Amino acid sequence: MFDIDLPEPDDLSGVDERALIAAVAGWSRIEAAAAARRLAVIAELVDRRTSGEGARSRWACDGWDATAAEVAAAAGSTRGRASNQMYVATALRHRLPRIARLFADGTLSAAVVGAIVWHTTLIEDLGVLARVDAALAGEARYYGQLSAAKTIAAIHAIIEAHDWAAVRRSQAAARSRDLVVDTNNTESGTTPLWGRLYAHDAAVLDRRLAAMAHSVCDDDPRTVGQRRADALAALAAGADGLTCTCDNPLCPTRTGPQDAGTGAALVYVLADADSIDSPADPLNNGEFRQCRPGGPDRPADEPANAKPAQIVGGPIIPASVLAELVHGGATVRPLQIPGPDSQPEPHYRPSAKLADFIRCRDLTCRFPGCDQPAQRCDIDHAIAWADGGPTHPCNLRLLCRKHHLLKTFWGWHDRQLPNGTIVWTSPTGHTYTTHPGSRVLFPALCQPTGGPRTAVPPPQRTTDCRTLMMPIRRRTRAQDRQAAIKAERALNRADTDEVPAERNRPPPS
Repeated sequence: MFDIDLPEPDDLSGVDERALIAAVAGWSRIEAAAAARRLAVIAELVDRRTSGEGARSRWACDGWDATAAEVAAAAGSTRGRASNQMYVATALRHRLPRIARLFADGTLSAAVVGAIVWHTTLIEDLGVLARVDAALAGEARYYGQLSAAKTIAAIHAIIEAHDWAAVRRSQAAARSRDLVVDTNNTESGTTPLWGRLYAHDAAVLDRRLAAMAHSVCDDDPRTVGQRRADALAALAAGADGLTCTCDNPLCPTRTGPQDAGTGAALVYVLADADSIDSPADPLNNGEFRQCRPGGPDRPADEPANAKPAQIVGGPIIPASVLAELVHGGATVRPLQIPGPDSQPEPHYRPSAKLADFIRCRDLTCRFPGCDQPAQRCDIDHAIAWADGGPTHPCNLRLLCRKHHLLKTFWGWHDRQLPNGTIVWTSPTGHTYTTHPGSRVLFPALCQPTGGPRTAVPPPQRTTDCRTLMMPIRRRTRAQDRQAAIKAERALNRADTDEVPAERNRPPPS
């Protein structure tokens, strides 16, 4: 790719530091150039798969979705990341050719290119876009030395000079309202949460949490912050009060919150029987006291081999946190695991017992790269019920609705093994293997369950009548994007209507 001599990992011990720094720069250029080539391939694939879609462009699972699934599987990524890469790839090919060439040369990093693509999205006029592309190409090579904020400011300066309504306004904070539950960063049974609300809504929430946090007695061992966090969880569960966790059985605030009713959200946790009996950790509540060298050792209340639990379709939680849930009154129900001689059920819809097992075995959607939780998935027959596929663990698995449609309409084939392993074959003939989500922590759920053979499915149906079952979009994906761009440009004009007049207004005398 580049005619330069860069050290390989096995040769680094004899390289001086000046050469090491040069190697960092060299490999960074190669990394960028390789990423550019990968995106060029993706852009070609997108063009082939989405041009001339016709009626399929209104399918709920359209050609873009089908391409994203293949790109995600090939790259070992998720559908969301693949879709984002596809957007960047097509923008470079069709909207920003000069930036694309700099990227292919290794001059620009993937981060800078991504920022340019995102912040030029609102430019509609192709002539304006060409001028912005040229202006950015002349300046972007220097963006690598800037912070992220300065890079965005530099991009905005060029865009505003050509099309001020296309600048993505950071001051429109109300449009960025969101609440993020970051399950990707779960640690020790806790998950970070952050967001942006209207100021008045935030004030109401703050006062409600404060009132709930101070509603327990003075002997509650939790800090105010811990009580506020627990109060938010109680609100989410549909409760209107916070239960005191003191040791006094006569405490008037230990009666617990009022019944959450039928609207309460349920969270299912998968755990071994031994973990359920583990003791709670008293240090989970109260002020954190850092261990000091030479201080007394903390007694090992929790067995060293106590296995963590896992939220079905969610993160892992330590056994000590599980114990707090159990001691707090969580319902414990044994899971019925089918044996090697289990028989098929007589109906299409699995029983509640079998459905529970499939959800606990798989935990998430079983399509490559998908982590949609069990509660958002369908229980799908690997071999269709109409084709003789049994309602049996060896023929059932979880698929989110998007990938369920993908399997039915877009040429994917699969073979499911008795232990729940699935071998997927893409429309291009590439194969990908997925395993049940419980395989690491709960391998007992992944033992072969016997039953009829399902190794060789019948030929996939290809009759046109299946199109009647595909949900249809009100607008195509392209129309949705165009409508979103026009709406944001209109909001920008409303935000900045007075800016040109303000700039031309003479100074006060």
